[in-house]
Amino acid sequence: MKELLECKHFINGQWINAQTTEQQAITNPSTGETISWSPLNGNKDVDDAVSSAAKAFEEWRDTPVTKRAQIMYRYKQLLEKNIDELSRLVTLEHGKNVIEARGSVGRGIEVVDLACSLPAVFKGETLHNVGGGVDYETRRFPLGVCAGITPFNFPAMIPLWMFPIAITCGNTFVLKPSPQTPLTSIRLVELLDEAGLPKGVINVVHGGKEAVDALLEHPQVQAVSFVGSTPIAKYIYQTGTNAGKRVQSAGGAKNYALLTQDAPVKETVDALIASAFGSAGERCMAMSIVIGTDDVIDKFLPHIRNAAAELTVGPTFGDETPDMGPVISQEHLERIQNYITSGIEQGAKLILDGRKHDIINPSNGFFIGPSIFDHVKPNMRIAQEEIFGPVLCVMRVADFDAAMEQINTSPYGNAAVIFTNNGACAREFRNRAQCGMIGVNVGVPAPMGLFPFSGWNDSFFGDLHVQGREGIDFYTKKKVVLNRWF
Repeated sequence: MKELLECKHFINGQWINAQTTEQQAITNPSTGETISWSPLNGNKDVDDAVSSAAKAFEEWRDTPVTKRAQIMYRYKQLLEKNIDELSRLVTLEHGKNVIEARGSVGRGIEVVDLACSLPAVFKGETLHNVGGGVDYETRRFPLGVCAGITPFNFPAMIPLWMFPIAITCGNTFVLKPSPQTPLTSIRLVELLDEAGLPKGVINVVHGGKEAVDALLEHPQVQAVSFVGSTPIAKYIYQTGTNAGKRVQSAGGAKNYALLTQDAPVKETVDALIASAFGSAGERCMAMSIVIGTDDVIDKFLPHIRNAAAELTVGPTFGDETPDMGPVISQEHLERIQNYITSGIEQGAKLILDGRKHDIINPSNGFFIGPSIFDHVKPNMRIAQEEIFGPVLCVMRVADFDAAMEQINTSPYGNAAVIFTNNGACAREFRNRAQCGMIGVNVGVPAPMGLFPFSGWNDSFFGDLHVQGREGIDFYTKKKVVLNRWF
């Protein structure tokens, strides 16, 4: 690109340069070229952003929720009007193909829909004449300054999980996007500013760990939302709660897909391919392990392998729309390749090697095709750790009970799916699988914005999840009022 895109902070309604000279390159994963530089700032910019949000909160919390929702209505219209531009930005800095990018922006807009409905949901409860002429009522109140720390893989969707609900509830917000993909977040906030949000209600700061720690430790930040890897999610939760903050912290996953003999072949294979290899496997909802008995695996695996081998892989920012684009960086590409090497060394059978996949329109981007391992054992690294790439593991077990036992030994608890036409089997699976999101013949059981994104165990740290009623509860506190009149 001839000109680099700008990456500035947004503080008190103004786009400003960072007070630092330390920067991280933002690359186009399809070409490997630098498209911008993300500031890696210190505490000063964070403090300015939080101070701006704290000052704006005094007036914003008293703005009627109906007026706050009207801004969300205008914001939704602007998002829909500019969805093509937003999708291209996601593709540019992350590498998703444009279909996946557009879908992810659309899922974020669903949460803006929920924010628009807040006047109906924000209401409290009443109980008349509880006793002795006393009436009870509950009222919702905003928390204050909230912060969102978002990952690289969904630069539009995940920020939209957070700030629309938070600010419509009456809070102010500081967003710290991933330094690898901050450009989409910048555009989201530009559109929110255009929708008429008052100065200081939303702010954007860039940076790495130093900026994260500054938000977690800042005395004026009341709540923190995070999505990322499990080790960082645990750190965010422990550090934030130790500082007295409310924290929702979503981590990684190792999701299982259980196949049964009577599952429909085409529909099952199509769903598995989309789940395992969509977004180049860089999502916490990817099905990364297929599990089943020998006869079931022998029936389905040739179809899965053939379908994966036929996927097109190549640059996504241009005229082409391949099935799968690049991964986020050269470093991440090497990490995935190391996992493949580990699987081979530990005895798994590599039946499809993504390192040898043909790339359409080759470039200097970060490409790897889909890989599939058969005969994966539970003690292997590829079975235990989140690879976060297009690598599918196949595990063979003796029966349904053995499959359930294996699924539930995972320390994660994000999602699990079953493919079957047996209602009793599906019911048993729903009841026994120890995770928060279940799919029955659904490859990616990610709920729409009206329902919570409900990870369990090491996939989530906190009590209230993002999205849905839980998201509204997270960003508000309740006051119980007892009334008696003499």
